[in-house]
Amino acid sequence: MSRTVLCRKYQQTLPALATAPFPGPAGEDILNNVSAKAWEEWTTHQTRLINEKHLNMMDKAARKYLTEQRGKFLSGADFDQADGYVPESSEK
Repeated sequence: MSRTVLCRKYQQTLPALATAPFPGPAGEDILNNVSAKAWEEWTTHQTRLINEKHLNMMDKAARKYLTEQRGKFLSGADFDQADGYVPESSEK
């Protein structure tokens, strides 16, 4: 049986990540409090932010910005959207 967590974002018990997404206390916090579903959604959103805002991941300010946005996204708070992003339509 797979491990579950009470997801901070969705406030539901959902399947957990198999391993921490990165080392250290922040990775352990995500492992223990964020569902695999929420983490997958974050990684997609993070990629969109990097691409649309032309963030340079060598820039310390860009990494700090993404860390702040990750915290907001995973806690269910208001977070930045990519400029001009329009979600794909489910209608075809």
